[in-house]
Amino acid sequence: MEELRLNAALLRRRVPNLTTAAKAVGIRPATVSNLCTGKIDLGKAEVRTLVGLAALANCTVDELIIRGEKMKMIETKIKALDFFAPLVKGGTTGIVARPGMGQLVIVAELLHRFKKNGLNTVFLTPAHSREELEGTVELADHITSSIAETLEFLKANKENMVLFTDKSRVDSGELFELQEELGHETVTTVLVDLLGEVVDDDFPFGPLETVWQLDADLAARHQYPALSPLHSASSLLEEAELDERHFQLRQRVQKTLRRYRELRSIVQAHGFSRIPQTELETYQKGERLEAYFTQPFYVAEELMKVKGQSVPLEQTLLDAEAILNGQADAREVKDLQFIGAL
Repeated sequence: MEELRLNAALLRRRVPNLTTAAKAVGIRPATVSNLCTGKIDLGKAEVRTLVGLAALANCTVDELIIRGEKMKMIETKIKALDFFAPLVKGGTTGIVARPGMGQLVIVAELLHRFKKNGLNTVFLTPAHSREELEGTVELADHITSSIAETLEFLKANKENMVLFTDKSRVDSGELFELQEELGHETVTTVLVDLLGEVVDDDFPFGPLETVWQLDADLAARHQYPALSPLHSASSLLEEAELDERHFQLRQRVQKTLRRYRELRSIVQAHGFSRIPQTELETYQKGERLEAYFTQPFYVAEELMKVKGQSVPLEQTLLDAEAILNGQADAREVKDLQFIGAL
């Protein structure tokens, strides 16, 4: 069967204020967001939705749909990111979080890892200086302060480039101008929101290939990186475009963690006595999975007093499968926290 996906890059370039535009023609922004990340199968999208989006982008429906083109993944070797919402090479990823949930630590870690892995990074700073970025932007290979400067640099250095910037550059429309100017290039973009406003948006950042949504409960319990396994998404996986085994494993893990969270609420309110014996195994597996997907970062070694760890995706898949199959049942939950591979 031919693989279909929405041309999110074209929507970004053609319709900068897509949230307002979509609402104006009767399309729910959340629907557009889910079509971009693949949460909604494009084959199941309503015809009127596709026709409406094509009209907004001033293109044909055929131009709005990409057929058979395989996307590629940038492997970060951060277990939670690679497993639940892989980074799409050449795509745009948004981190959805409120301040204090660890998004800047993730950005710093990515800058550190990309440099080690031969990827070139550019940080386009916000128009107004932000103190919280101190110590983070310096990890980038190149720091720019304007769209013109960024564009000049990216045009001269297109190969294996990753651009980081703040939501303020999206709101101003400058990022869309930059992407329009670059066209279909190989620049991967990662967006942060220093003010934490996108959490309340029904279409954070506009069309995205990957959404990394951080979880307030995980952050409060210091389970870092606090990536939500249930609300983070990537177009690489939602339509099983990357790897069928990965897709199936992710579904199994999400199912276990979803039920674990429900059971955890019961335990917190009433204790373990209210959990049916038949559900105890699910609770314990969920507890171990949640612990396993924490990870020590290189940039936090001094603070955490734990050596940073990198885990290839293939190893993460093996480990997740082992936990689901009960091969880690003999290990204490605390022994699975902030480790690398099993």
